[in-house]
Amino acid sequence: MSNAPIRLVSTPSVADARVGIRHVFVRDLVLMSSIGVHDFEHDAKQRVRLNLDLAVFEGDIASVADNIDNVVCYEQITTAVRAVCDRGHTKLVETLAEEIATVCLVSPQVRSVRVRVEKLDVFEDASSVGVEIERFNPEV
Repeated sequence: MSNAPIRLVSTPSVADARVGIRHVFVRDLVLMSSIGVHDFEHDAKQRVRLNLDLAVFEGDIASVADNIDNVVCYEQITTAVRAVCDRGHTKLVETLAEEIATVCLVSPQVRSVRVRVEKLDVFEDASSVGVEIERFNPEV
């Protein structure tokens, strides 16, 4: 076991001008994914709904300059997430959530990410089942 001190990170859950945080989000992205632990779940892809919330360090707000190259782009994020969902079979929604969080944290501007993964067609009497995780970028 490591003797390294535990680093607590407090990232605001809402946009916060005092610490220069904006939130980039993707709501209710529905994709087909090969996911599940049961044998029958290997036969066909299932609908999953994804919600992402990335806490992004703004830096100098004027440096955005209405230029896409200066921000975390939700189109690039969704492209990366689609690639994760298309990689092959994943047994657990927890694993899928971790893999999505990892691709969201690639940008050094992203301080933290909250990922919700929901399987939509599991139970007839429930709209969804799944998991939500929050991860932070240890490099910042």
